[in-house]
Amino acid sequence: MKRRFHQVDVFTAVPLRGNPLAVVHAADGLSDDTMAAFARWTNLSETTFLLPPTDAGADYRVRIFTPGGELPFAGHPTLGSCWAWLAAGGTPRTPGTVVQQCTAGLVRVRRQGERLAFAAPPVRRSGPLEPALLARITGALRLSLADLVHNQWVDNGPGWCAVMLRSAAQVLALKPDWAALGDIKLGVIGPHPAGHDAQFEVRAFVGGGNYEDPVTGSLNASLAQWLIGAELAPPAYVAAQGTALRRAGRVHLLREDGTVWVGGDIAPCIQGEVDL
Repeated sequence: MKRRFHQVDVFTAVPLRGNPLAVVHAADGLSDDTMAAFARWTNLSETTFLLPPTDAGADYRVRIFTPGGELPFAGHPTLGSCWAWLAAGGTPRTPGTVVQQCTAGLVRVRRQGERLAFAAPPVRRSGPLEPALLARITGALRLSLADLVHNQWVDNGPGWCAVMLRSAAQVLALKPDWAALGDIKLGVIGPHPAGHDAQFEVRAFVGGGNYEDPVTGSLNASLAQWLIGAELAPPAYVAAQGTALRRAGRVHLLREDGTVWVGGDIAPCIQGEVDL
């Protein structure tokens, strides 16, 4: 049957400069195999499927697939799916706040001006990285331990760990050795000089998949929880991501009443129908 379909660009107001997402509406009735096959066919980092909620506290349910399998949670699919649900006429039960149900649980999404922002989920693993892991990371990034200003586990589901370098220029100069990185999912962050429109530059290296993610909501969520909590970043800041991939992603981070909100613009690119 024909189902409504959107393709959007997340964390940018300009199409082709952020992180693309495919969204299939009214996906009830689709098998796991069909969802997985369609995600492989789109060949995007994530494809989502919107379903009626099974939790009474949710407005809709989403399943998130990569070409390699299903994810319990991801950031840019959360914002893009919410935008598509609203664009298709979805009305939240609580005005101003949408509640998304995903495998990881319930996630709140709200408007911040023209942007959507999701409440960062709890970090599942924190604390400093182990010496053996740091040695693998420095080898893969072709750096020394002295180049790493700070390090931390920032895993909120996907398995992220993170290191901070002294500058955004260092971050942008990285050319990772993918074989040495192995299966590590690594976020790297460094500060921009004063006067830049973003306070930090972020890159996300997905070991195992051997690719760099253009703009990563889940990573930026847990980075902000770490950095703001450790007073390494102000309570509100902007992170640039995707620069090395000729994208121009901007992620807006804000801690308010103990919750970190991860916001971004969404640019619609394609809408129509898909026969599934």
